[in-house]
Amino acid sequence: MSDGATDPKARLSHDQILEAGLDDWRKVLNRLRARFRTGDFATGVALVDRIGAAADEADHHPEVSLTYPEVIVTLSSHDVGGITSRDIDLARTISGFAAELGAEADTAGLTALEPGLDSAAPQHLGAFYAALLGGEVSDGGEPVDPSGQVPGLWFQKGERGASDLPAQDHEQRWHLDVWVPHDEGERRLAAVLAAGGTLVSDAEAPAFWVVEDADGNRSCICTPLDRG
Repeated sequence: MSDGATDPKARLSHDQILEAGLDDWRKVLNRLRARFRTGDFATGVALVDRIGAAADEADHHPEVSLTYPEVIVTLSSHDVGGITSRDIDLARTISGFAAELGAEADTAGLTALEPGLDSAAPQHLGAFYAALLGGEVSDGGEPVDPSGQVPGLWFQKGERGASDLPAQDHEQRWHLDVWVPHDEGERRLAAVLAAGGTLVSDAEAPAFWVVEDADGNRSCICTPLDRG
């Protein structure tokens, strides 16, 4: 890695993350995420216990979700608002623990959901949705939930959903941004189309594809590619 990629306070680009060779991990919505198939609860508990000890030693703490068949781990450096070499180092350590315990990494299906709301005056909405969702208003004016119980919500400024995309038969203001890893976008799109969805636009692919359901409700499949 270059000097910039090893600075623990420097945010890493997507290319730098790929160069790190973390086969078990993917960048999803500006965070590193991995899923380890443990097969049973006891193995999951053992993996979480090791992750906790390593995180305390590194003074760098991930988000960990433990369920019966799997453990999902999410890493980011909150002090810089992105992924740093600290996350890369801890990711390698966690992958080593998983391998020792026989927990298989599974990157297929890794997803982060970000609801979006089109509004002509989004500055007036942050406090309402923060109160509704039990969170707080971020510096950017959008509601966030520090506890991680609900996904982040963002506002798209426009004249009630004005868009350059083809017109819809009905107005839609809510939409889902579904974030997937860089190598998952086309597979997710294919699954959506096979399930009866329609591709509205691929003009910005592979950054995102716009799709709609049978009733005309639109969502976006988003990846970290081609985002500068």
